[in-house]
Amino acid sequence: LVARREGGEPLQYLEGIVDFGPITLKIDRRALIPRPETERVWEEAVVSLRSAGPGTVIVDLGTGSGCLALALKHSFPEARVIGVDVSSEALALAAENAEFTGLEVEWLQGDLFTALPANLQGRIDLIVSNPPYVATGDHLPGEIVDHEPRLALFAGPQGTEVLARIAEESFWWVGIGGWVVCEIGDGQREEVDGLFSAFDREVRMDLAGRDRILVARKGASCCV
Repeated sequence: LVARREGGEPLQYLEGIVDFGPITLKIDRRALIPRPETERVWEEAVVSLRSAGPGTVIVDLGTGSGCLALALKHSFPEARVIGVDVSSEALALAAENAEFTGLEVEWLQGDLFTALPANLQGRIDLIVSNPPYVATGDHLPGEIVDHEPRLALFAGPQGTEVLARIAEESFWWVGIGGWVVCEIGDGQREEVDGLFSAFDREVRMDLAGRDRILVARKGASCCV
């Protein structure tokens, strides 16, 4: 363990466990380490949705370890919660975490919305995501880039490519009054605000006072 830590491996991977909101999760190199910024996504999602019954549908895009999906299932136990990821390794970890927490979530493999059944279009109440939002040319600390999955970090040359897809496609998947809550990169506020211009939206701060959490709602006025 000492050698692994001296080699820059994150402490969370060495411990193999991490607290996230109301739950405790297993974590390893199959998925990104859940961070406080992502907990803010969970917090804003809970405040936005307020309540959920058996007909409520929540989708976590790029679920990774399952942290957001499982924390939301804990907060809204009656809701149908779906976690999507393109990585089979990440989904295996998410499934282990579902068993570890005793929470029931549906796991689907695929690239964002392509994994979802078509009958959910226009029926989702809440979409959450901590998507890749780092530009391929950006420098990251070795502790992150050498140990955490690159697929979950880098979005493309601009850094907002995945967020742009979520903005465009989520409009057709959420119902009227439905919410989209996403983690975004520091400095991306203006661009992301433009990407989500079809929604009523606001970018909120993380615990460090940086604009990192997009909260968007599909209003009736945008669908007349």
